[in-house]
Amino acid sequence: MRAGEELPPLEIPVTRTLIVAGAIASRDYQDVHHDAELAKAKGSPDIFMNILTTNGLVGRYITDHFGPTAVLRKVAIRLGAPNYPGDTMVLRGTVETVGTGPDGETATVRVVGANGIGKHVTGTVTVTLPPGGAA
Repeated sequence: MRAGEELPPLEIPVTRTLIVAGAIASRDYQDVHHDAELAKAKGSPDIFMNILTTNGLVGRYITDHFGPTAVLRKVAIRLGAPNYPGDTMVLRGTVETVGTGPDGETATVRVVGANGIGKHVTGTVTVTLPPGGAA
């Protein structure tokens, strides 16, 4: 792992099932995440993904790349354009910094997830690979 390294992109189809299952799994019962009619009544064109699902997908993106020994130390994200059903979110990442400490190598990765209408998520993830961990 080195500063400037780009992670391969990850395409995630945004389905109704993904949106609803993510909301239920994170105990977010807001109607805008599962009821299209109520979401429309509140001014949204459809249901949309919640931040906890996005947070989990960002974490998955990092651990898919760095492997099962990777430890997420910090995930700091901000939402932008909503993820609506039928779109695809593409996650991309770039290693910003790398350091070594008693727990292993630590990197800060800038992550951006974009969909058809813009940037859905931006932020950084700090990840540590224990000594002997694969990257």
